[in-house]
Amino acid sequence: MDLRKLKTLIDLVSESNVSELEITEAEGKVRIVKGGGTVAQQYIPAAPVQVQPAVAAPAAAPAAAEPAAPAAAEGHTVKSPMVGTFYRSSSPGAKPFIEVGSEVKEGETLCIVEAMKILNEIESDKSGVVKRILAENGQAVEFGQPLFVIE
Repeated sequence: MDLRKLKTLIDLVSESNVSELEITEAEGKVRIVKGGGTVAQQYIPAAPVQVQPAVAAPAAAPAAAEPAAPAAAEGHTVKSPMVGTFYRSSSPGAKPFIEVGSEVKEGETLCIVEAMKILNEIESDKSGVVKRILAENGQAVEFGQPLFVIE
């Protein structure tokens, strides 16, 4: 989405009585929420983008990549769509969104990744049963890092 268009939408929400605006386009979905005098935005890309490393990996990297390969073989891996901090629940004392063994439906919230003070709900892109949770609560996660395995 064009940055000027996004800024215009944010300004419109700020100046209006609208508290939430969600727009879906071919390249992704934008959700703008107004609360307490501030406007928060969330951008969710339409499809995950795969980034290939431009530099050859050091000799130790293949050993580190081996544990990820069995996880992929076990089922569908849900990856982080952004860099941020991983949270299993909506607040520190709240019950986690899901546990190992939980049955999830496509579109159901699995966790939150906080990026730039914005809490982004990460939704399941596949229905099934959660077999593994690969990130710890409060852990920093990278773009494309595996978070869950769903069968």
